[in-house]
Amino acid sequence: MNTKNIIISTRAHKIGDVILSLPLATILKQINPELVIGFIGTEYTRAVIEACTSIDIFINESDFLEKEITLNGQKPECILHAVPVPKISKRSAKLKIPLRIGTNRRIYHWLTCNKLVNLTRKKSNLHEAQLNIKMLDCFGIHTDFSLKQIADLFAMPDLSHLLPEAKIKLDDKRFKVIIHAKSGGSAHEWSLQHYIDLIKSLDVDKFQVFISGTDKERLALEPLLEAVSDKVTDVCGLLNLPEFIGLIARCDALLACSTGPLHLAAILNKHALGIYAPSRPIFPQRWAPIGHKAQVFVLDEGCNLCTKVKTECFCIQAIQPASIKSALAHLYEQDYQAKSLPLK
Repeated sequence: MNTKNIIISTRAHKIGDVILSLPLATILKQINPELVIGFIGTEYTRAVIEACTSIDIFINESDFLEKEITLNGQKPECILHAVPVPKISKRSAKLKIPLRIGTNRRIYHWLTCNKLVNLTRKKSNLHEAQLNIKMLDCFGIHTDFSLKQIADLFAMPDLSHLLPEAKIKLDDKRFKVIIHAKSGGSAHEWSLQHYIDLIKSLDVDKFQVFISGTDKERLALEPLLEAVSDKVTDVCGLLNLPEFIGLIARCDALLACSTGPLHLAAILNKHALGIYAPSRPIFPQRWAPIGHKAQVFVLDEGCNLCTKVKTECFCIQAIQPASIKSALAHLYEQDYQAKSLPLK
């Protein structure tokens, strides 16, 4: 590739979308280490973008839409629309960025981009991260990356320092698991009663459980917090995103449905336990967390009754707390049991 710099664009306010676009930066850096890479995000996703060592410059979405943008003092030469966003596409055309890469499946890309990639996502069996990488075809990069290979492309260092020592008390003798029960409406959710039953079944001498969520989600989480208050540490609304990333980095596992925090745990090489619906296009084949310690729980059914998030999903509720408890018990034995055995 002949460009000296490039901007990568995705849905800037979505942690999951941002994370699953980060491998693009690493692949491009591997090909051209001198390439200057900017990545469009929001203040909400800034900490994730700036943590990635393959990205040189964070670009605030509002700045991109309203101001002239430079990358290390140079005008941008290329923008890659990993995920189509109309306002970003239109703005990149207005800025007259020389090379504007998009998919041929969006009519507005025919009007705003000058390099189109033949890529359809709707019925694809590929993971979202693999689909994003397909956008690099225009640079002659045609490698089919496996999910195992992609797990090594997020370029995330140890971020445990982001959580101040005095902020949350952590017990190094117990397996530390974060439960992030809500999704902000972006995914089908396991019932609060299932989470309650799971937490009540865990041995408090072995597991330190944190309940995370935003201030806005606290009201919805009240039944859970009240039912297990003596067994968990409530961190809802207590941490900003960098601090929450630090907490994830210092814990052992995170349990959630298809949400940004689940993807964060996976790329930080934590046990990321995802609870999923089996329906297209929200199924794990498309949106599973990618990491060497990631695993998903999904009913083995070809059900397509709940393709929309707001539709009640009976399949996800059919996943029993006992199966999650069994997985956590295995992880405890694997990671902590050996540490607790007396030396002979």
